[in-house]
Amino acid sequence: MWCLSKALRCVSQLYVLVHAIAPTELQTRNRNFTTPRKEVQRKILCLISQMDEDEVVLLGFWTSPYVMRVKIALAEKGVHYYYMEEGNLFKNKSTLLLKMNPVFKKVPVIIHNDKSICESLIILQYIDDVWNDRAPILSEDPYQRAKARFWIDFFDKKMADCGRRMWASKGADQEAAKKEFIESLKLLEGELGEKPYFEGDRFGLLDIALVPFSCRFYTYETLCNFSVEKECPKLIEWVKRCSLRESVSKSLPDQYKVYDFVLEFKKMLGIN
Repeated sequence: MWCLSKALRCVSQLYVLVHAIAPTELQTRNRNFTTPRKEVQRKILCLISQMDEDEVVLLGFWTSPYVMRVKIALAEKGVHYYYMEEGNLFKNKSTLLLKMNPVFKKVPVIIHNDKSICESLIILQYIDDVWNDRAPILSEDPYQRAKARFWIDFFDKKMADCGRRMWASKGADQEAAKKEFIESLKLLEGELGEKPYFEGDRFGLLDIALVPFSCRFYTYETLCNFSVEKECPKLIEWVKRCSLRESVSKSLPDQYKVYDFVLEFKKMLGIN
């Protein structure tokens, strides 16, 4: 059983400490937030050690598909967790994130049993291993597991390159990125075939890893003038099918808000 009041108290205190090194405008104006960095780090570790073993904290950012993967997996497993949003991920990362992921300094990160686990696919494997008595994420078939990891690796590499080029570039480079992106989606659609999910009737690892990126489709379509549904109708049917699952619908943000965020991010980077 969770000690809910204790958990909430720990997480709320963590939230305050996380932002101690990156004070808000109000805190700066009041000049009442002067905790030294080392003291903040010490208090963070102390609070984490006080949390019950079964408690999970997820550090994330709302537009990150990699964070959405973890949210979906935890929801499928029925694992309760506390979510902490990185409010200033691009300019001043929180003390907690830097402490929990000192190597890559990226989200997602989950904290469980006083330990941090980083990188979305590693986290999914961890979730499946720890809560192995319900809703398996990875297939029992080694070949199916290997195939899912292959396609995730393929898609992640394409998204890192094509995705940025589609919203950050113009002209020939943008068109080339769009063409490569569509070709990649068609390959995935071929792998899906006539199945309801990538592993057949079972919603599994590949579905969890790929469906979060669908919330970016509207952004790519609008900026690059094409339709994913027209190019890959079966893939969009799969997206709609996945979205009927509560774990997916509650984990993915509104596509129009994602589009607005990308426009603001482009302005921040000075991209017209």
